[in-house]
Amino acid sequence: MSEPGGAAPLKIGIAGLGTVGAGTQKILVENRDILTARCDRELVVTAVSARDKSKDRGIDLAGIHWCDDAAELALRDDVDVVAELIGGEDGIAKSLVKAAIQNGKHVVTANKALLAHHGTTLALAAEAGGVTLAFEAAVAGGIPIVKAMREGLAANQISRVYGILNGTCNYILSEMRETGRDFADVLAEAQDLGYAEADPAFDIDGVDAAHKLALLTALAFGCEVDFGAVHVEGIRAISPLDIRFAEELGYRIKLLGLASRTERGIEQRVHPSMVPMGAPIAHVEDVFNAVVADGDFVDTTLFQGRGAGAGPTASAVVADLIDIARGHKSPTFAVPATALTPFKAAPMAGHVGCYYVRLMVVDKPGVFAEIAGALHDHHVSMESILQHGRDPGEAVPVVLTTHETEEAAMLATLGAIEKSNAVVETPMLIRIEAL
Repeated sequence: MSEPGGAAPLKIGIAGLGTVGAGTQKILVENRDILTARCDRELVVTAVSARDKSKDRGIDLAGIHWCDDAAELALRDDVDVVAELIGGEDGIAKSLVKAAIQNGKHVVTANKALLAHHGTTLALAAEAGGVTLAFEAAVAGGIPIVKAMREGLAANQISRVYGILNGTCNYILSEMRETGRDFADVLAEAQDLGYAEADPAFDIDGVDAAHKLALLTALAFGCEVDFGAVHVEGIRAISPLDIRFAEELGYRIKLLGLASRTERGIEQRVHPSMVPMGAPIAHVEDVFNAVVADGDFVDTTLFQGRGAGAGPTASAVVADLIDIARGHKSPTFAVPATALTPFKAAPMAGHVGCYYVRLMVVDKPGVFAEIAGALHDHHVSMESILQHGRDPGEAVPVVLTTHETEEAAMLATLGAIEKSNAVVETPMLIRIEAL
């Protein structure tokens, strides 16, 4: 059936009917009229594929062809666009996307792992085949950051992009601060609420955020996607003690992903960070995400919203489908894939910044002299030191912050301090960010 403007419907095949896949179909049905008006054509799901045909997903699949094998979506004549919502960096997701591109079909995906590992290769294939590879839903859920970086900020040279890229970690850190509970307790609650998976490693170890940062880096700097160049740390070691000391020092602890141009090359890092209370991103709480981009003419821009869930992520999927329906084309990573360049990765050892260090030490004479000696020997300048109360002969927390220093020197200092008989735990190091 043709629409008033004369354009045939855009025919969509959805692979994966989990939270996002079902949410996508729900939006396409419930907002059909407004979508048709905005695209001047219908957006119609013609085929779907998932593991269990009998499962009740709360959506109407009447009249839609069911494919037992997702690979069939790449071959069907009644599919113009394949929405790959399966997930995973390899396996069926990768083979489906490659096959769809080879068969001249557009691809919309929420799969950050796939693109973080194979994004450059897939972008080259898509652009060579004259089809779109769109991934708004792969980064920061409902926040339209990909479109913003690729189009809204296209007039700018981006010097830095950073943000809270994982809602699970942000929820855990927010709850730890609000309630004083420890990491394991809040993680269990996040799992009960559905904010964290049964195996939460990808989230809490920083891998999910690193996947997203690798994509933002390519968008910001016009370089090849290089997940292997991302320095990755998670939040398992963060304690309520660190969160309380952070507050006292005027910071909040956030898991940040940061990418920036430096004289040493492009730096990509994901790790817990001390964020100044005065920075807007310090007040992004719960499961929300936020992304900040610094441009030479636009200055600093902040984007905030829900980073996961059926509604926000499916909204981003449908936004990409709308662009395809309108005939809107943009390079996958802001510049033509053939222009994506390899980049020099800035080694983490050369990172320069300020640091928070928490030591658990036995309160006895000479301890501070040992700490000061290690700092002096490695040319690390201390800014402040905190110790509340004394308990002679027992372990007490000592917190120090440093002036700007090189990461390698800081790590060497901690290595020397840790050798002291007075230090009873591995020192805790958190980088302080100037935001």
